[in-house]
Parts: sequence; structure tokens; C-alpha cells
Amino acid sequence: MIYLDNNATTPVDKEVQEAICTSLEIYGNPSSSHIIGKKTKEIVEAARVEVASLIGAKPDEIIFTSGGTESNNLAIVGYCQSFKKGHVISSMIEHPSVINPLLELQRRGVKVTLLKPDRRGIIYPEDVKRNIRKDTILVSIMHANNETGVIQPIEEIAEYLKETEIVFHTDAAQSVGKIPVDVKNLGVDMLTVVSHKFYGPKGVGALYVREGISLRPVIYGAGQERGLSPGTENVPGIVGLGKAAEIARRDMKDRVEYTKEITEELLKGLISKIGDIKLNGAEAPRLPNTLNITIKGIISTELVESLKEEVAISSGSACHAGVCKPSDVLIAMGLSRKDALSSVRISTGKDNTSEEIDKAIELISEHVRRLRKKRGGLLKRLFS
Repeated sequence: MIYLDNNATTPVDKEVQEAICTSLEIYGNPSSSHIIGKKTKEIVEAARVEVASLIGAKPDEIIFTSGGTESNNLAIVGYCQSFKKGHVISSMIEHPSVINPLLELQRRGVKVTLLKPDRRGIIYPEDVKRNIRKDTILVSIMHANNETGVIQPIEEIAEYLKETEIVFHTDAAQSVGKIPVDVKNLGVDMLTVVSHKFYGPKGVGALYVREGISLRPVIYGAGQERGLSPGTENVPGIVGLGKAAEIARRDMKDRVEYTKEITEELLKGLISKIGDIKLNGAEAPRLPNTLNITIKGIISTELVESLKEEVAISSGSACHAGVCKPSDVLIAMGLSRKDALSSVRISTGKDNTSEEIDKAIELISEHVRRLRKKRGGLLKRLFS
């Protein structure tokens, strides 16, 4: 299996695995006052320092969570529920862990504006500015899109918000650990970090909350993580996240250069072998490891299924009983339903080799040719 689905999740780095295994020997509860508890607390705080260092924050601005979904809910619902009413600006291309909390807030009476991207997948900062109202309390725009890899102009949006009291959150699940991310340079008040997107374990993440920003919990319990993410800490997960952050900071330059090189090699090879390919978000700044391509003459879910034992890629579309729903992100960018249903995401990682890339080009091309020749397939039924 050639694994090219690193935006879904990454393999756990061997150094991270070793750190997690070592942490299992320090079995105390970080809330306990005895020496074993204190030792456990120390390794949790050491991990907090590493996560903070990766994104240019202070350690006490980092809240450990169970992952991106909790972080996004805590940022959005946790901030907005302090207000009886209000208005939130976000976008149509956000992850469901942002969209669905916004829909819940809408049911509670909060007004929500979802901005449409341009054809490149970019949210215009001017659109954010135009939609600010007197009652706007929060803006939440993702840093890099999980499907296209398109990087949003977060710094420019932050400039528009600088003279207001509006809080700015960004979901940086896909960018942290893949490219340099600094909360001060971005100008954000809250930022979501997800461990398993950059070679850490699943089930753990973090939320950067700028000093002075007040949140209310969205789940209730004891006082862990300042009462904002209550429950006994996932110590091995937190240690793994801390180690992944340390490695990402150490290896960032090499990681960016290498994934960019092999991703460009992959795109050139597919264009040469297949032809009739369109790179979605081609004119926008993108993550160095991400390709979202429309391959004419195929249905993406069929290609993903056909390749499933040889090459791991993904599709933003979903098909059930012959009925296909295209990616909301690609539709929002202006792709036709047909093109959206023919688009796949391929995301490389630091562990992919050039040999794997060459082999993946051959395999993907072979499967595309076979699917294009297939008669009476799903594409014909949908669009004939």
C-alpha cells in the first residue's frame, strides 16, 4: 500500500511512539499531589511548552483537548455562549467541526454569515470586512483547507479586525506541523491544533487561546485545563503531541521542501500519463503536500475504491445506491457537479519516497484508463 492520504491522518512518527511508550511508565494522575502525580504533571507541562513553541504562543495559552472537534467547539461555542445574541462570520469551506457548531448556535438565536470563496478557494478579506455588523462577536476562518490545501489570507483578515473587539479564530488543523505557523504573525486570538495531522497520535489536540480571551466550557467536570477541557488528561496522547511538535519545529524546513518536491513530481507525472487533469486551487497559495485534482471521465469514489489495496487517496464526494453528493468545498468554489464528482485529493507525507511516487503515478494512471474505458458506469448514468 502506498499511503497518499496524509491530510486524513499521518502515521505516528517513530520518535513519537517511543515518547508515548516511555510516558506509559509514568502512570500517575496529573491532578494528584504525591510525587508520582507531580512527575506526570511535569511531562504534561513539558509537552505544553513544545506545542506553544511550535506556534509562537505562551505555554499558559495552550489548552489540551481531545482533538480538532473539541478545540473548534470550545473556541466557537465556548466563546459565543457568553453572549445572549450576536453575529458570527465564517465560510462555506470550513470543516464540519466548525460548520456544525455554527448551525447549533444559529438554532440558539446567533446570526451566522457563511462567506463564499472565489474560484481559487480563497475567502476575500474584503468580504469579511463588508459583512461585519455592530453585533459581530466572532470570525472563524480556517487557515488551510483540508480538501484543496488552499491557504487563506489570515493575516489580512486579522488587519481588518485589529481595530474592533471581534475575536478571531482559525482552524489550523491542516497547517500546523506542515508549514510554519505563528499566532502572533497571523494575528489570531484562538487557533486549533490537531496532533494526528502532523505525525502525532489521534484523540488529542490543543486550542491556543490568547491571554485575555474568556471562554466558557462546553462540557462540564472538574478543573483540568482551567476547567475548559475537564477530565483526567490523556497523558500519553499529550506527550505524543508534544514530541510531534518538537520534531515539527526541528524539521520544518526539510519537511516543507521535501513534500513540495515529491508533490510536484506526482502532479507532473499524472498530467503526463493521464492528461485532461485540472488542479483545483492552482492559482492560490497551497500546502506543499496537497493536490486536489479533477480527472475527466471518472467518478472519484470509483477511483478511490478501485485503488484501495494499492494506493490510499481520498474523495470529497460520497455515493450511496447510485446517488452521489459532490464536495461542498468544490461546489462553493464554482466547480460543476460533474467536475466536483470527478475530483480526488492526494496528500503526500514526509515518509513517502520517490520510488513510491513513481509507482503511484503508474497505478493511478492505469486505474484511470481502465475506468474511462468502462461502459455503463456511474459517470454515464449520472450525466448521459
